[in-house]
Amino acid sequence: MLSGKNFSAQQIAALTALPLAVIVAVTGYLYHERWIVIGVAVAGFYILAYLLIAFMLRRFIYRKLKLIYKLIYQTKATKKEEFYYNNILPQKSIDEVREDVEVWAEHHKEEIEVLRENEIFRKEFLLNLSHELKTPVFAIQGYIDTLINGAMDKPEVNKKFLGNAAKNVSRLVNLINDLDEISRLESGEQLLYKENFVIQDLIEDVFETLSINAEEKQIKCFIKKGCELPLTVYADKEKIRQVLINLVDNAIKYGKQHGIVEGSAYRMEGKRILIEITDDGAGISEEHLPRIFERFYRTDLARNRKIGGSGLGLSICKHIIEAHGQAIHVRSKVDVGSSFGFTLQSMRN
Repeated sequence: MLSGKNFSAQQIAALTALPLAVIVAVTGYLYHERWIVIGVAVAGFYILAYLLIAFMLRRFIYRKLKLIYKLIYQTKATKKEEFYYNNILPQKSIDEVREDVEVWAEHHKEEIEVLRENEIFRKEFLLNLSHELKTPVFAIQGYIDTLINGAMDKPEVNKKFLGNAAKNVSRLVNLINDLDEISRLESGEQLLYKENFVIQDLIEDVFETLSINAEEKQIKCFIKKGCELPLTVYADKEKIRQVLINLVDNAIKYGKQHGIVEGSAYRMEGKRILIEITDDGAGISEEHLPRIFERFYRTDLARNRKIGGSGLGLSICKHIIEAHGQAIHVRSKVDVGSSFGFTLQSMRN
């Protein structure tokens, strides 16, 4: 059954003019019995009424709808859009216009939700950045003030304080460098110099680089059994080295005493190689996993700040892997360990 809300302006005009024409026909028949004259008069009246009603609808109702559409799109109408407003829009039914507005409202609601989430993220980011900057700056200020106020004359004290100040300066420099790295990766300014290389060789090289850290906790780092077969990837070797250093360093930092860190590589479908760094450390709670790659996000605030780091390592890893057009993920369970994995393109001929 037809519903009035599905009619276009032309249909409304036609249906409104019809009963008026019928009234004129009946009235004409009562006073004039010549059907030809009545027919011509009724037809002329019907056309005139139709045009008048259509004009009024177009003039008032669709003029308001035009303003609504302009409000929705919030742009100055081009010639093409003006043609649409003047010729196509009046052809739409009221129901179609309502659907357009509902679609816009739903899209606008999604945009507002995204903006709200971004605002929350921005506040968290600024709060964390402020804290990360204040910690070394205030420490440096404290050491310098102490030296100025008399500790300068005590050799056993000033050397220690200057050393601590230097450590905090290094921490501040590392934080700034990491922020600069992320900014360049996000803006696309960081160019990738891709080449073919064996991923297991790079993992072994990173294990050797961090061997002193591993020896302090008596952690064994090795390539997983069954993954020794060389697999060649096509990527920016130095950037992937940076990713592996971050992942292996974290595995050692949060690994248990006398633990292990495994590196593995697997060939996947679609010319991709999966690389994983696995440890048997404390693991990460499930509620933290969705946010683990966010800037400054820490699963254990006190423990992580004590261990050190800028809090940007995993975020940088994510940006580097995504710059390669690939993905990074994490699997973890408390008291079992964690496994960070990412994919790379296989050897390019």
